[in-house]
Amino acid sequence: MVSDWMQMIAGLAAAVVAMAVLWPLRRSGRRGPFLAAVIAIGVAGVALYMLVGTPKAVDAVAEDGPETLQQGVQALEEALAREPQRADGWALLGRSELALGNLDKANQAFARAVALAPDEVPVLVEAAQARAQGDAAKQFDDTALQWLKHAQQVEPNNERAGWLIGIAQRQRGQDAEAAATWEALLPRLEPAAANALREQIAIAREKAAMPAATGEATAPSMGLDIEVTLAAGKQPPAGTQVFVIARIPGGPPMPVAVQKHPATDLPLKIRLTDADSPMPTAKLSSLEAVEVFARLSASGQANRQQGDMDSPVVTVKLPHKGKVALTL
Repeated sequence: MVSDWMQMIAGLAAAVVAMAVLWPLRRSGRRGPFLAAVIAIGVAGVALYMLVGTPKAVDAVAEDGPETLQQGVQALEEALAREPQRADGWALLGRSELALGNLDKANQAFARAVALAPDEVPVLVEAAQARAQGDAAKQFDDTALQWLKHAQQVEPNNERAGWLIGIAQRQRGQDAEAAATWEALLPRLEPAAANALREQIAIAREKAAMPAATGEATAPSMGLDIEVTLAAGKQPPAGTQVFVIARIPGGPPMPVAVQKHPATDLPLKIRLTDADSPMPTAKLSSLEAVEVFARLSASGQANRQQGDMDSPVVTVKLPHKGKVALTL
């Protein structure tokens, strides 16, 4: 008989991959076909492993795998209760909870995985990204940055860790350090990726008041100029923050670019670029259009809270010339 572990891993991994691959179907509003496809692929993953992974295919076919990702997560949690030392199981649980949108549970699972496998570079990087995704302002906190730096110590040539460390440094205003971190990646990248990264290096060097690198432009080729103003008569309470957010139209709520400023800076003129992306997987320069809006937040969190004030959403085709005006 196939072990519960391998069934869970096969089914959940297939379902998580399915959710990523089939997301456009979900975005199109066809929720039913999306869920059906995810479940089908997940169950098919279990069946395929059972048929190929053991000679006892007849017995294996009779076993039931998880019918939904949520059921698979529950079964995985039960398996981890029996074998809590499985770092791979905790990492898989983290990915699955992340796919379900349960950010707190995902981070708890990834933290367990890191504690059990502190030198596993993929786990360290995934755990750091999950912490940033779960943060209200999509920031890499000190723990996430520590994990990324340790990943880089274990595997100095890991490009993903280096890229994310640069983002964390930029979020902290350490623009010169970010430029140096990213410049170290350039020799290992393919030409197209290196060219894209050079744009981010140029932004970081400019913000750090450093001279442009040899052969580099002093300004990015892709960006979105935005002006945010307050409507007449409105005065936000002391300590209020303003977030300027760009996201994929009809896509997940996570921003593809975001900046945070004190409301006392209003009226505000900014430029959103790829460097303002909380994650490297979705960038302004890779999109055809974005939704842009501003949010006044008394709590200081980017996620909408009671009492927050949003500007009307403006859909912008990219690349965009000129200024996008937002009024709160």
